[in-house]
Amino acid sequence: MASLAIMAIAAATLAGAWFFQLVLEILPCPMCLEQRYAYYFEVPFAALVAIAAARGAPRGVVLAGLAILALAALSNVAFGTYHAGVEWKFWQGPTDCSGPVINLGNAADLLAKLDTVKVVRCDEVQWRFLGLSLAGYNVLISLLMAAIAAWGFTRTAKR
Repeated sequence: MASLAIMAIAAATLAGAWFFQLVLEILPCPMCLEQRYAYYFEVPFAALVAIAAARGAPRGVVLAGLAILALAALSNVAFGTYHAGVEWKFWQGPTDCSGPVINLGNAADLLAKLDTVKVVRCDEVQWRFLGLSLAGYNVLISLLMAAIAAWGFTRTAKR
């Protein structure tokens, strides 16, 4: 059950991210895109763990799968916290997506570049709800998935 819940939450989160990007046209920054990697991993891996558990895989295999899901979610908690800190200006983010733009090339190409490139900065929040950015919500969602994986792990270990 825990792995199915994680799979559903991760899939819904990805659907929401794609909705924000494609429908609402809130473009993700490079760090936002990198935070999706954990979800891209968790959806199919959680499905595999659920299938393994349903087919009577050894308890150790299921426990290892749940532990891996928890670690993936916790790593995304750390990365999301880092990104939220960059947005709140607690610390500097990567230079490729935050801070001033230094190299604009030559003047002849500048206007052409400005028309074709949309730079989405990692240190500027494009959308907030109840004071949290999408990176902040990623932290909360990933914490929830880690807690569900931990619950599933302890429940499976007690059997």
